[in-house]
Amino acid sequence: MKLREEEVRVGDIRTIVISPAGDDDSGRKGLLLYTDIFQLTESTLRTARRLAADGFVVVVPEIYPHGPLAGVALEFDDAGKQRGLAGAAATTTAAFDADRTAVLDYLDARPDVSDVFVTGFCIGGHLAFRAAFDQRVKATVCFYPTGLHNGALGADADAGSLERAAEIRGRLLIVFGSQDSHVPADARLDILRRLYAAGLTDLELHVYTGGEHAFMRDVGPRHDPALTDRALIEAVAFFRES
Repeated sequence: MKLREEEVRVGDIRTIVISPAGDDDSGRKGLLLYTDIFQLTESTLRTARRLAADGFVVVVPEIYPHGPLAGVALEFDDAGKQRGLAGAAATTTAAFDADRTAVLDYLDARPDVSDVFVTGFCIGGHLAFRAAFDQRVKATVCFYPTGLHNGALGADADAGSLERAAEIRGRLLIVFGSQDSHVPADARLDILRRLYAAGLTDLELHVYTGGEHAFMRDVGPRHDPALTDRALIEAVAFFRES
């Protein structure tokens, strides 16, 4: 499928919008996609294009749009990692939440979008989980969300995300690799226990054997192409069933 790709501004937020280049531009599913700490890299945009090719209007905002990392796609090296972590440490949960509202407002107002979905990777998986608090979000897929089990998000030691799980009304899918050292098995079990305790019933947790943290990032030794394909196929099916 051919795609359209453009850069827009949602307030101050640099955002990439990727959508099918078909004649029918009505009633498509909108998908807010949160990046990892490296922002709008070609790696993440390749994933966004794959999802757009399945018929979604994919909206990918920068997660650090207001400071020195605005407009910067970081390299997948130690220096890039440290800059990305510094960007997170300088961003409060309140700032992340305010940006989320702005981007969801933009997506919801698009005339070509009928339903709103959310996904994200690493810190973006945690941001996607918080986006699910918005009642407009029909379904959310969180890929290896960091900090969800202990609440750590950006500048805040505990954003209280799991404590707000009862606010989620849409469907929820969380994906981890079994070898994720950032969120080990006991943390994954605690997340599931707390989500069930919050009353979430339309919930799936998938743990892929052998997958490391960031196994879907197609740069570096952690990448697992087979698991990546499986995860994306299952995510698309999950959204289509929602």
